[in-house]
Amino acid sequence: MSSSKAKMREKKMKNQPSSVQYSPSTTQNGGGAVVSGGGQLMERPKTPHQSAGWSRGHQRDGGSYAKEMPKCITAGAFARARAAEVSSMLKAVRKTTGSCHVFGALPKHMRRRAMSHNTKRLPRRLRDVAERMREKSLQAGSKKKEQAKNKSRKARRRHGNLLLEFNRRQRKNVWLETHIWHAKRFFMVKKWGYCLADKPTSKCYRPCYRALSSHCLLQDLSYYCCIELQGEENNLLASLSQLTSKETGPTFAAALSLSGQKQGSVVMYRAGCYPLQPLGPVTFLWRPQSQGSTLRQLWIWAHPTMKKDLLTELQTVCQCDEAVAPPIVPIEQKLPVTPEDKQIAGTKRKQTVKDISGPPAKKLLGDGTRSPTTPVSWKSNCTGTIINDLTMEMVRFRLIGPQSHTVLAETLEVATKYGESDKLKPSSLWWPEHCKEESKMVLHQEQADAYHLLKGILSAGELPPGTVLGLTVEDPRLTLPTKKLKALPSVQKAQEVDEEKSRELMLKGVPKHCCQSSLWDRSVRDNVTENRISEKELNHLRGELLVPGSRLSPAPPQSSVPVLLVHQPGKQLGHEMSSWGAGWDLLLPKGWGMAFWIPLVYRGVRTGGLNMSLKHSQNKGVPHFPHDYPDCTSGALFQDEQEAELLEKFRRRPPAKRTNYIKHGCLAPFRCPWQQLAEEWELILIEEGKKKDSQTTRGADEVIKEETTSLRDMTAAKPVSCVSVLRCRKSLRLLSGWCRPTTSKGQRLCRVEKVPQLDHPAMTSFLTAHGMSLVWVRLLMPSKGKPELHAIVCAPTAEDLQLLDKGPGSSGPQEPLHRDHFKSRRKGSTKTATSSLPSEKSEGQMSHLLTASEEPKPSSKASSGFTAGLWPDPLPSVTSHCSRVTLGWVTQGDFSLSVGCGEALGFVSVTGLLQTLSNQEMKHRGILLLRNPTSLHYRFVKVTIEV
Repeated sequence: MSSSKAKMREKKMKNQPSSVQYSPSTTQNGGGAVVSGGGQLMERPKTPHQSAGWSRGHQRDGGSYAKEMPKCITAGAFARARAAEVSSMLKAVRKTTGSCHVFGALPKHMRRRAMSHNTKRLPRRLRDVAERMREKSLQAGSKKKEQAKNKSRKARRRHGNLLLEFNRRQRKNVWLETHIWHAKRFFMVKKWGYCLADKPTSKCYRPCYRALSSHCLLQDLSYYCCIELQGEENNLLASLSQLTSKETGPTFAAALSLSGQKQGSVVMYRAGCYPLQPLGPVTFLWRPQSQGSTLRQLWIWAHPTMKKDLLTELQTVCQCDEAVAPPIVPIEQKLPVTPEDKQIAGTKRKQTVKDISGPPAKKLLGDGTRSPTTPVSWKSNCTGTIINDLTMEMVRFRLIGPQSHTVLAETLEVATKYGESDKLKPSSLWWPEHCKEESKMVLHQEQADAYHLLKGILSAGELPPGTVLGLTVEDPRLTLPTKKLKALPSVQKAQEVDEEKSRELMLKGVPKHCCQSSLWDRSVRDNVTENRISEKELNHLRGELLVPGSRLSPAPPQSSVPVLLVHQPGKQLGHEMSSWGAGWDLLLPKGWGMAFWIPLVYRGVRTGGLNMSLKHSQNKGVPHFPHDYPDCTSGALFQDEQEAELLEKFRRRPPAKRTNYIKHGCLAPFRCPWQQLAEEWELILIEEGKKKDSQTTRGADEVIKEETTSLRDMTAAKPVSCVSVLRCRKSLRLLSGWCRPTTSKGQRLCRVEKVPQLDHPAMTSFLTAHGMSLVWVRLLMPSKGKPELHAIVCAPTAEDLQLLDKGPGSSGPQEPLHRDHFKSRRKGSTKTATSSLPSEKSEGQMSHLLTASEEPKPSSKASSGFTAGLWPDPLPSVTSHCSRVTLGWVTQGDFSLSVGCGEALGFVSVTGLLQTLSNQEMKHRGILLLRNPTSLHYRFVKVTIEV
């Protein structure tokens, strides 16, 4: 019997009885079967092979049947044995298996597919049996868990089902209010606990840049966390002063004097750790102080990656020891995770009876991933300071470009006053109650006049940076145009504005009392969110108009929305492209995101994602968080994630089709070892100090020895992870003057303040304070070349600088091809790897060569996780690995459309930069070399430190 037939037989006989047993006491009956005294049917015993006797067929074990037949039988035992066999056969016939069905008894020509669910298709003699089998299967199915069925697309796209599905998906990653709009037009990425738009699906990089330069670019920044502080002014300033330093710029106390008139920005550190352990940059805004009150209110906006650390530090310095429950119930009920929502692997979700009978689902607003028991407020019992987490409680849109105020002027209209006759009626809405106070109406009119003056300004960069304007506007859906129109400045509207008042606005900014807004009050925000007009109600009101397309008049009272307009300054560093990239931030209550987003889009703005935020920072020449903050926790985490992503992409390509970075002399193509770079330059400085000590006289030896000793003490006193970024404005201004700043392509020098001469005492005093620091630099390529990510910044030799005298378009030097010492190890060879540096080196560079202890040696770690083309850990000396001494690396690099040449932004070692500048002539001061990781060609670049 073949294996397939054996499996089929085994499947059919799996439910058959193996034996039938009765009582004991064995006897031999006349039927040839072994039956017990009580009639128990037993298996026939296998007798050994005998030559005598007959055998029926071949026995597997060599046995045969006995030749002698029984001479007599016992009637009772024989009958019982035969009855047991008949009973077992009947049981086997009547018992149905998994593949049997009642219509299996019918001939094949009478069988129909419809018989399986319609018993009337069967003959009458089989209908009763079919009905019993159907009821039995239903009872068995009810005991098992009901299998989920896949709903049709039409059912899934119903509004209620779609809303339930969207709410379920928001429990893992937070969705912004504009998520669905972006998901149809952008590539979405999951970052920092949010679903964010990265870049558009269409090719629109140059149109977006034109919008930044000449019109307006719109972005949704609602994912930034907002933290509110309330308390006494002195207590707040004393607590916040521990997290900031005056050396980095204006702090919270400096902005307090303006009292909400301007927005400030500062880099925050852990308490008492400046200049180490920064948390990151934040922007903040003080609420205008009300008369007769000593309590102050402060909003701090920070990146979501630093929210946890920032809250921890604020709770520490404010001495908050009590977590307060949420003060109000969320307006839109957040759906908790129920056991019915937990799906079984391999099944699909379907609507339960509870979903059908329950109330209709509401749109999930705010943070859907937050647990109801998670505290959002903390209070200090000793100081009375309260910290509130307002993340996702407000919507924040950013409009960047010179015509951003023009877009706002056409989109937003000031709310009209409530009727005099309706003021006496009580109302649950905030705006009718607000209109009952005359002082608030006077303030509303002054804010409207200041807003009207914006129409006479040609560019957003003409206003003072950080200007704040509070306003109450009508629902922009009421004035939505029928088609998209590009908002442009109107000459007629500009002439209607008083020139003198407009000039005063550009010089002094918005008046101090016009910065107040009802958006600061939580009760007003909740009232506006709860009473927002839905699209259905708004369309119903439009349908009742006599003239289709006309405006609703009067506007519904629930259409008044408090907003805050915060001016964002453009480029403030350097001497070129001043105020480029200026714009406005629009702050709204939650729930109103799409109501303002669509009208803004209909004014012809371009929309951008995370990628355009990075390009905006690159064109402004400012560090982008967390990409360009290597000394903070978020920056280090981002660098690890970026390295893993680039390494995975590199390994997907075959070894013969990817760059061999070992031969190109690139030790770390996917990351920047900043700590190792700073430590090596510190050791180089100490070694040079020792050489000068041995070459000087004894009198001068004591003076320099003291300087070297203080430097050594400073190095020994610092911890292991002491690398930091130089952010002291005074030191940056001094270092910028030593680099001789020029224009973009080096045509002329820029006018700067007089700085002391760069000599040995000045350099020693500077390095004593900032020896283990990195400095943010801007590198411009005056000729060819396009810098790439993680490009190497090197110091040129005297021979390299002589090439500049040949002409501005002269090509830079070439890096000799390195030898891949690990290629022989991959082939199984036992050759010892030698140094990767070329033998042709000048005597001045011999001090930076690899020693015998730094040569690559075989190790189990390197051999186990080795990737072809990459240098394994631990890395050798990063400063002296190439023919040119390494100073730093590039973190942002591309062809700049604003400058018209290659532009790179990155960090270099302060020690290495000062030593390079001190060894250069005045005409070549500030010239460095840059080499991409995939190239052997060096390009000349001009270094600039913009302050």
